[in-house]
Amino acid sequence: MSNVLEQKKQLVADIATKLRDASSAVIVDYRGLNVAQVTELRKQLREAGVEYKVYKNTLIRRATAEADLTGLDEHLVGPTAIAFGTEDVITPAKVINEFAKKNDALEIKVGVIEGNVSTAAEVKALAELPSRDGLLSMLANVLQAPVRGFAIATKAVADQKEEQGA
Repeated sequence: MSNVLEQKKQLVADIATKLRDASSAVIVDYRGLNVAQVTELRKQLREAGVEYKVYKNTLIRRATAEADLTGLDEHLVGPTAIAFGTEDVITPAKVINEFAKKNDALEIKVGVIEGNVSTAAEVKALAELPSRDGLLSMLANVLQAPVRGFAIATKAVADQKEEQGA
């Protein structure tokens, strides 16, 4: 009996650590998804580098108390799975949101973004943002625009002077 209790305590500690260390976590209700759909969701999340686990709500409640995220407790009703993203804040929300658009049975309950509890609407808004690479390329384009404009203007002046001199 004490061995089972120790395993549960270790699992609670692991969940609490994952919630604290994750850059973002998305909590979903997967009720209504068939095995093939859940397998596809797990595959997409794994390819994106996101860990997806199903836990008992009582264990999650104990972990949220340990991680000071008790705001999640009211959403822990029914089947609950958590997608933990450690590398990128947007990735778990983006993958789950895209999957939920195609599969109405998947419902985003709540999320944790950089240690703060976020509503389902905030998680969906985060999912609509471009990825980190997309944002970096947008920034590069914005930074290159003045230089590109200056180069074009300089070339136009040089061409005009060349025509006048010829």
